[in-house]
Amino acid sequence: MTAEAVQTLNRARASLARARDGLARRIAGMDPSPVTMAEDLTRILLAIEAVDRALTAEGHPYMPPDLAAG
Repeated sequence: MTAEAVQTLNRARASLARARDGLARRIAGMDPSPVTMAEDLTRILLAIEAVDRALTAEGHPYMPPDLAAG
């Protein structure tokens, strides 16, 4: 896997993480929250796991930016 491909996967993971965080905030602000939102959150979490598996399979496991820089 090229360095560019690894960067692309890391950017995709960051985007999914932002979506996860935003959806979690919306769910937290609702009482009760619709089940469909939990299903959406589950799909995002599965996508993050898939990206993590792809990175690991290619020998470039995901590292949080603060750990990767150190």
